[in-house]
Amino acid sequence: MKSILMALVLVSAGAASVAGVSFGVPEDLVKGLPRLGPDTHGAVPGGDDAQPLSAKRPRVELAQAGAGQAQTTPAVEVTQNKPVVDESALRYFAARGDTARLNAEIARLRTLYPTWTPPENPLAVPVNEDKQLEAMWALYSQSRYADVRAAITKRQQDDPQWTPPADLVDRLAVAEKRAELVAASNAGRSEDVVRIGAETPSLLTCSDADVLWRVAEAFVKTERVQRAKDAYGYMLANCSDGPIRLASVQKASTLLNYADMQELLALERTGADGVKEFDPIRADLARRFVGDGDDDATLTVAPAYLKIVEKLVADEGLASDALLLGWYHLRRDQNALAEPFFRKARAVEDSASASQGLALILLARKMPAEAEDVMYAWRTSSDQAMQTYLAATTNLLALDPPKKIDGNVLNRIAQVTLEKKHPETGEQFGWYALAMDQPKTAEEWFALVLKWKADYEPAAYGLGVARLRLEDEAGLAAVKQAWAGRSERIARLGERDTTDDAAPALREREQRLVRTQRRLPVREVVEEVSARPQRAARTTRRAGGSTDCRSTRDPRGLPPAGALSLGWCLMEINRPLEAAQAFEAALSGEGRTRSDAAYGQSLAYLRAGLTSDAAVAATKAKLDRSRGAELQLAILSDRAVSSFRAGRFREALVYLDQRAQLRAEPTDLMVMRGYAYKNLGMRVDALRLFEALGETGQRDAVRALAEMRNERDGRK
Repeated sequence: MKSILMALVLVSAGAASVAGVSFGVPEDLVKGLPRLGPDTHGAVPGGDDAQPLSAKRPRVELAQAGAGQAQTTPAVEVTQNKPVVDESALRYFAARGDTARLNAEIARLRTLYPTWTPPENPLAVPVNEDKQLEAMWALYSQSRYADVRAAITKRQQDDPQWTPPADLVDRLAVAEKRAELVAASNAGRSEDVVRIGAETPSLLTCSDADVLWRVAEAFVKTERVQRAKDAYGYMLANCSDGPIRLASVQKASTLLNYADMQELLALERTGADGVKEFDPIRADLARRFVGDGDDDATLTVAPAYLKIVEKLVADEGLASDALLLGWYHLRRDQNALAEPFFRKARAVEDSASASQGLALILLARKMPAEAEDVMYAWRTSSDQAMQTYLAATTNLLALDPPKKIDGNVLNRIAQVTLEKKHPETGEQFGWYALAMDQPKTAEEWFALVLKWKADYEPAAYGLGVARLRLEDEAGLAAVKQAWAGRSERIARLGERDTTDDAAPALREREQRLVRTQRRLPVREVVEEVSARPQRAARTTRRAGGSTDCRSTRDPRGLPPAGALSLGWCLMEINRPLEAAQAFEAALSGEGRTRSDAAYGQSLAYLRAGLTSDAAVAATKAKLDRSRGAELQLAILSDRAVSSFRAGRFREALVYLDQRAQLRAEPTDLMVMRGYAYKNLGMRVDALRLFEALGETGQRDAVRALAEMRNERDGRK
């Protein structure tokens, strides 16, 4: 039995009463109405014996709210075929032209007196000889309920023998309850609205849609959504007035979720002409549902609604509709579908939302320069917009091989970085300066980042690399001392591999390598592979959606999914070794969780400079092809760089050859290959490679080529 789907017919009969339909409740079912009550169990104060005012008199025509068809029971108090009926209210409503109340009164009297026949002309109803009672009805018809109470009290004082008609008293009580319910609703006292509705079930009928709407809204606000859905469902199952049905769906759509609304929309009726009754609001419903999908990536909206919004974009060309579809597809990593809608929205009306969506897609497509250009004008519109812009700047500076960036763009990126004290972009400025053979500038950036965030290990590592390039042994020693025991890769900076039995000639070449290496734009491939800024950008729209990992937490006590979230959060704030521990705990999960944990742990170890550990982590779960290939490229690149720096040039070439089988070699690794050839005495191969690269304008190749030619000329 639905929670509020039954009620008694009284004065406020509307469209349903006009049609002669009554939705009263049999007395044995009224006891079920306490489900409307405000307390935990839905009980109404007064217990099962409590009766609404309108239930005090006998009922003749009854209907169960869920059935929609009236049922009759034997007359309880019909003393004659032509009962004496007070028709004075009919006369007043007719005289005032109040058709709704006139029809409601006719329906009410038919309910009370089944054998009664309404007069053909209510205006011809004789005026009641009781002038005072007529005046009371007149006051009632004007909704002056307090005045009616005052008139009743005064007459009883003047004539103690006079008793007001039960009909007037009952109707007055219900009208006052309705006014009390409306006042409570307007004041936001939702619990009171539910209580009054439970105490006065005669109000909860199709005859007074406004009351049902208010009660349904109160249910939602008191976290009883199922009861609200029952209320709207009752109206769609029983009410026949078209505008009321349409308005009920509109109101429900602002309060109920997507799934609940689909159940209500299943009650839609189709006219004889084949037109569905909710077609006038179908577009607005589709917009609302797609918008729900924008907020909840787990919600799958029916394709029919997506097609409606797509048609709206084509027909009306509103930027807001294009944005709905753009964000819906972007939240589901359907970038190819999302991009045209963001571009359409920007073409119609450029906005922060449209630019941010397009920028996130450009970042995913490895186009950070375009993303920076798109977001620069909107960077200050919100915190999320600024995060997206900074993600674009970080990825732009981290491109490998480095891209020549216009001076004006570099200046504005630097200005924003300094203003926001953004460590990730500041760090990448340092690496970019190293790639441009400006180690002093790089040192300044890395040192500045450490002032902003003293525990930012990547900046400390970069500072060590910059000082190594500058041959600042004291400065490098200071960095290593400050990070002793906290970073293995910083501790190994500048160390050479002396464990092999290399010939003196090889050791001499290693010393020369120390000098030439400082000019090599060899970048940490790890930063591109882990793609932390891009991951951060993809999550900027979810306010409060990330795990709090600023404080130290033991991941071993978390469920696998929670440990996985903690791991990604730690990666976001650049604490890779702690992230690796969190991912280790997440490896106890299954399926996608375990796969993501293995992938994340590999990235964490790569960022920490622990290539061997990264390779082991990649084998702990089955990875999809793209992730596996990505990690393999990163591991081989990192091993090649490590071997080269350690002077194990043949080993470096082996790793480079393995990597080249998977993907074309970037220019910086080709330069490193050339130096490996040179240091192994394969000068012809080195010269040929540097010449090929030099023709493309690669600065380090041109410099290496000049060095080799000078050495050759010097020997001559």
